[in-house]
This record gives sequence, structure tokens and C-alpha cells, in this order.
Amino acid sequence: MAGHADFVDALLNPERATPPGLNNPNGERARKRFDVYRNNVTVSLTEALETAFPAVRKLLGVSNFGVLSLSYVRRYRPESPLLMFYGARMPEFLETFEPAREIAYLPDVAKLELALRESYHAADSVPLAPTALRIPTDRLMASRITFAPSVRLVRSIWPIHGIWRFNMESGAPKPRAGGENVLVTRPAFDPRLSTLAPGGGTFVAELLAGASFGEAMDAALSRVPEFDLGEILGVFLEGAAITGIDEVT
Repeated sequence: MAGHADFVDALLNPERATPPGLNNPNGERARKRFDVYRNNVTVSLTEALETAFPAVRKLLGVSNFGVLSLSYVRRYRPESPLLMFYGARMPEFLETFEPAREIAYLPDVAKLELALRESYHAADSVPLAPTALRIPTDRLMASRITFAPSVRLVRSIWPIHGIWRFNMESGAPKPRAGGENVLVTRPAFDPRLSTLAPGGGTFVAELLAGASFGEAMDAALSRVPEFDLGEILGVFLEGAAITGIDEVT
């Protein structure tokens, strides 16, 4: 009888023989039945990747994405019984996928699509009321905030939001050159993408790492002296991104 690891290896690799112990009623190896099952599993996993990375699929083309999907399925086993979580290592996989080498921004587009999916499936939360931020400046600067489980930050040297929109939204403008920092929020049922103004990526990254408002402000201002705190707070509030604020006493 095949062990679990041998069974999974054979299931995800069509070049592997049918595992021992899988027999028809007549005692012969159940090759055809196992091939059907193997094909069904492969189709399910590749369809999950198509659903998760539609922009990557469009940028690569259907044929190349098919090759990509099969290669990914053979290298990475599902880590969860839920197919909606399959494909978590796609960005790093794309960095070594030969047909995509000339599309240097593709791994970061995959990161954005992964963030969208994670945000969509994240736990619900109750956003903080806007009035909660109306505290004296010194107290606000010393405070730390808690973000909603659906919040994600994707930073890139490429215009990933513009690339994603151009491929996924009818009539969207061509992306402009330059890097983009994108905040993913979920104010209602569907995630929202917001391209952050200069300094915004640094500010959010610091807050996500546990920095106080003041520490995050200092980090942002050191990189972008014209950083606008009011603008980024507007993005937070519109995206229902903040669920708590801890004042240091």
C-alpha cells in the first residue's frame, strides 16, 4: 500500500505510476480510474489559479498561463483543503518561470491579486468611528492603531495598480511609469484598491510593523517631506481600515 506522500506525488505528477494498492475488483492496477481522478484534481487546481490570478493570465496569455499552472501544480501542493487559498507562492514562482522573465512586473501583479483574494476572504471586523481620531495631536502621535484583517499593503517599483486596472477594467487608462504603493481595504463586501500618495507606503508599512503614528510620520517625512497625513487618513476611513486605536498613557 502506498504511503500518503507517495500517493500525493503520484496524484500531482502524471509521469508517476499508479500507486501500489489501488486495484480494480479483478486485482489489476486501477490505472484508468486513477488517471481520471488525477486529471480531475489537476483541473480543479489549475482552475483555482485562473480564478485567483486573472490579470496574470491575461498578461501571460492563455497558453503560457496553462503551462505555468501545470508547472505550479506539480511543484506546490495545496496547504489548505480550501481551494480559495491555493496559489500563495505564485509571486515567487513567477520570478523563475521562464516564459515570464521578460515581464519583470508580473510577480508584483501576482502579489496584488493575492492581496485582493486574501482581503476578500479575511474575517469581518467593525471599523473605528471617524470621531475616535479626534484626539489631541500629541496623544495621536503616541498612539498605535489596529488594522482590519482585510487590510493589505503591496509595494512595487512598477505601476501595478495601473497595470491591473488596464487589464481588468474596461476603458481604464494606460499605466504611467513609476512605482506604486497600493493599499487594499474592504469597506463593504469587495476589496478596494487605493494607490497611495508619496510617503504613504512607508507610513502604512511602519504602522503595520507596530510603529506609533508619530514614528510612522517621522519615517514618511524623512523620505517625502511633503507627505500629507490628512490624505492617508481619508483613505483609511473610506476603506474602513482602522478597527482600534491604543493610546499610550
